Amino acid sequence: MSNGKTSFLTSGQKRKIRNNMTGYAFILPNLIGYTIFVFIPVIFSFVLSVMSWDGSKRPMQFVGLANFAEIFGDRVFRGTLVHTISYALMTVIPTLILALLLAVLLNNKLKGVAIFRTAFYFPYIASIVAVGAVWNMLFQPDYGPVNEILKFIGIKDPPRWVVDKDWAMVAVSIVSVWKYMGYYMIVYLAAMQGISSSLYEAASIDGANGWQKLWHITVPMLTPTTFFVMIMLTIQCFKVFDLVYVMTGGGPGNATKTLVNYIYEKAFTSWEFGPASAGAIVLFAIVLVITLIQFSGEKKWFKDL
Repeated sequence: MSNGKTSFLTSGQKRKIRNNMTGYAFILPNLIGYTIFVFIPVIFSFVLSVMSWDGSKRPMQFVGLANFAEIFGDRVFRGTLVHTISYALMTVIPTLILALLLAVLLNNKLKGVAIFRTAFYFPYIASIVAVGAVWNMLFQPDYGPVNEILKFIGIKDPPRWVVDKDWAMVAVSIVSVWKYMGYYMIVYLAAMQGISSSLYEAASIDGANGWQKLWHITVPMLTPTTFFVMIMLTIQCFKVFDLVYVMTGGGPGNATKTLVNYIYEKAFTSWEFGPASAGAIVLFAIVLVITLIQFSGEKKWFKDL
């Protein structure tokens, strides 16, 4: 009763409220987990980026933008920016192209195609520690299988790979492409299932060959998937940590140290949470800008199409 009047909900309104409550009940556990393990740490990182704190019981001290000035004045940090961008350039496009080509090849009705798909996908689910250890053995400069093959085909002085500052990042990029191209191959395969076969049939009637079908039908129809893959690969490359940590530890010297490796060392080796959080904010800003640029390019591409 309110002001002498009785308010009743209709059966439709009650059903809507009940359905909404059921939906909220399903997402609540994930929302709680996201808030505790993602949202609160992110907000705390923004707070720490303007604080001086070593993780002890000592109180935090507000230092403003001093942490950002410190990391940008650090030659090692500037080097990690260059290394991370180099890694992305050597990884994103090769992974995308190889994933697309593999998807095109394995989208055909071949004998044992499921085995080939599984074989190419398997590196993605393999342990990163095992992958790093095995590839370090393959890249062993003196007696490793990779250099032995190179010597066999006539290259007398092959690269020393992970122990050479000029080749270490190349070695890490090769392993990254090998590990992740299978996953994105599956993404492309799933997208190809949505392309109407009538398009290829019409192209065949018009006399188009396989390359023309790929370039004029498959690639344009996969444009949304390509942008998705490019964005995911870019984000993945800028936050790379585990593969570098296992294969080189950021060495030799600092030749393969990336932004996330720098943040990790600042936070959990030097216990400088302020500069580490400032580095994390810089990483967030870089990824955000690149993603916005890619979305802008996607809109322009679709408009031109």
